[in-house]
Amino acid sequence: METRRITVLSAGLGVPSSSRLLADQLAAAARRQLMAGGYQVDVDVVELRDLAVDIANNFVTGYAAPRLAEVIAAVEASDGIIAVTPVFSASYSGLFKSFIDVLDPKSLDGKAVLLGATGGTDRHQMVLDYAMRPLFSYLRTRMAATGVFAGPQDWGSAEEGGGSLGDRIERAAGEFTRLLEGPQPGRQPAPLESLPFEQLLAGIAGPR
Repeated sequence: METRRITVLSAGLGVPSSSRLLADQLAAAARRQLMAGGYQVDVDVVELRDLAVDIANNFVTGYAAPRLAEVIAAVEASDGIIAVTPVFSASYSGLFKSFIDVLDPKSLDGKAVLLGATGGTDRHQMVLDYAMRPLFSYLRTRMAATGVFAGPQDWGSAEEGGGSLGDRIERAAGEFTRLLEGPQPGRQPAPLESLPFEQLLAGIAGPR
């Protein structure tokens, strides 16, 4: 059974966070659909607020602290990314962009991405198309066609039909799942194994 590795980036600042809630629902829907398709799924959720100091220090020193380095490596090794940010001043949060800036731009090339955002009014929903998509297009990712915006009216709503938050999540997760099927152009090659010198020498010498 093939494994798909998904890193979830939540840039919410509060506890609890609506961005984290949306990220969890997107991840659960994607996991469920991938498992139905015969894949094993590993999901790693990253709260960017826990890395805020390390991210700032990275800009000043050029050095990634161990936890930040671990998260960067996880992002680079993942097959897909679910990225959710709160909206500030009609764009993604500074914390969200700062984390993206510490990544090697080439490390996201070809990765599947599902975008999400939260805000206090529906007027912010265009951030998906006018801020987040250009950013991830620049990074040469493969994005699900549907991004999910959640406003205050979406939480706890019993709305029926294609406009409900649950329906939007399922649709976006389905598109994301299809991007994760088959060979993954964004997957990083496995690191070369370092063999003992005696084993290397035996391989050069060949059988006797």
